[in-house]
Amino acid sequence: MTFRLTLVAAGRSSSRLGERFGDDRPLDPEGRLAAERAAPALVPLAAAELRYCSPSARSRETGDALGFTPLVQLALRDCDMGRWAGRSLADVMAREPGEVDAWLGDPRSVPHGGESLHAFIMRIGGWLDTRPAEDHAKMVAVADPGVVRAALMYAIKAPPHCYWNVDIRPLSTVTLTGRAGEWRLRVDGV
Repeated sequence: MTFRLTLVAAGRSSSRLGERFGDDRPLDPEGRLAAERAAPALVPLAAAELRYCSPSARSRETGDALGFTPLVQLALRDCDMGRWAGRSLADVMAREPGEVDAWLGDPRSVPHGGESLHAFIMRIGGWLDTRPAEDHAKMVAVADPGVVRAALMYAIKAPPHCYWNVDIRPLSTVTLTGRAGEWRLRVDGV
């Protein structure tokens, strides 16, 4: 069976400088406005047989703003950042520079006590490979940018360290077609 899954990156919940690990803030005013502006271009995706979203507030709100009425999937949660959750990268680097270096350099490292990058990518890949679908079904999932990156790494079989080389902008879309273990990637624009 083959199917098509379009991943939509959740809207913005804070400025880039305000981002925090494990951030579960809702859409900020600019993020909400951007989602409302993108809705007409993305409305055809609402016709997908299956519509999902990450459990984060910004993913749920983005899905609703786009008219998808998505089903929350706990497996699509962002990487568990353990004791770093809620802290900024600058704060963690100032207090734990060696641990940040280990985390960035080794995809199996878990200096924060949460989930390794490798485990995160495999969790997202496991979700991807087990989607129940009819042949040629269409699905959409609104997810945090990190989840979209992890899905891409898994789908194209890229080494986990390549995760850091992919930038996912809010409300961007990526389409994966295929089936478990055999994915093709298509990058779309809004």
